Formats: sequence, structure tokens, C-alpha cells
Amino acid sequence: MELTVTEFVTLDGVVQAPGSPDEDPSGGFAHGGWVQPHSSPELGAHIVDIFSRADAFLLGRGTYDIFAGYWPRVTAPDDPIARPLNTLPKYVASTTLRRVEWTNSTLLEGDTVEAVRRLKASPGRELQVHGSCGLLQTLMEHDLVDVLHLHVFPVTLGSGRRLFGTGTQPRTLQLAASQITPKGVALLTYRRGGPLRVGTIGQAD
Repeated sequence: MELTVTEFVTLDGVVQAPGSPDEDPSGGFAHGGWVQPHSSPELGAHIVDIFSRADAFLLGRGTYDIFAGYWPRVTAPDDPIARPLNTLPKYVASTTLRRVEWTNSTLLEGDTVEAVRRLKASPGRELQVHGSCGLLQTLMEHDLVDVLHLHVFPVTLGSGRRLFGTGTQPRTLQLAASQITPKGVALLTYRRGGPLRVGTIGQAD
């Protein structure tokens, strides 16, 4: 399976608490809920398209707790997001959880990096990561991410957890798709592009 990551991110790189004001106030963060004012049918359709390609999900503890507290209550059988989340396998990377109760959820055992490598070697289309910023730092540090779906919102917050942490490796990404919604959200899909390339402006490659 390809490991794909989907993130909502501000122009200054913040990914904390996009969904609601009380989603994640840790660290004194007071700006939660910054996605909703910029929602649109185009953004919704893009998210639904991403979920339609999932064969399994990989979640960090914080995102698992948020999702498990909401999506099991959405029981419409044709809901394009609830259906895959509630029925497909969900793998949870956590050193503090002792059990997971959401249907088809499994705690990863042992070394997270090796466990993810084994999952990627399994047959299927996409192993999807949504949110899970802490887990994402480990995945990027070990070059495990194949595709990044970045939804860049036209806001700056000045504080909060950032998308790219200190463990991020120097890499080149290839833009695979792009779209701007009527409300100014940039929908950008990047694929793995290989080692970082450098040069001097004005000189030919």
C-alpha cells in the first residue's frame, strides 16, 4: 500500500485543531476551528475523493481519540467518510493507549517504524494518515510518506503545532495535482520526488 497523508494547514504551517474551537487547546492554543469559514463544496468533494481510495487508516493517538469520539455516531450507510472510517482497518500508533474499542481498530505493537513498513508492504491501495501530526513527524523522519495531500488555508495563526518539525528530512517533492477553491484554499497533492536538489539562481542545471 502507498502511505498517503492528508493535512489541513495554515499559511504559516499550523495544523493544530482545524475542526472546532475545542478540538485541541493543548499548549494554550486558542485558535481552533479555522477550517469551517473556508469550507466549500469543492473542498468537500476533494476530501470525499481521498477517502474513496482508502484500504486502511493509520492514526496517532490524538486523532484516533477525536475520530473515535465522533464518527461511530454517524451511522448513515452511504456516508462517504463515515463508512470507510467505521468499517476499514484502523491502526493506532500510541505508547499510552492500552486498548482501542472502535470497530476494526488495532494498536500497533513494537517499533512503530517497522510496523508501518510491514503495513506498507501489505496488498492494497492506500494506507491513509489524517491529521496525526505527532505521528507524521516520525513518518517523515524515516521517509515513509509516499503522497502528501495539503489543504492550505488562507489564514495565519502565529502559534500552534507545525506541519514540518525538526526531524523532517531534506527531500524534493513533485506536484501531482493542484486546485484553488472559490474560498481561496489551495488543494495540493505532492508525491515523493527523491533527494533534495540545489543550485544557484541564474545558472543552468
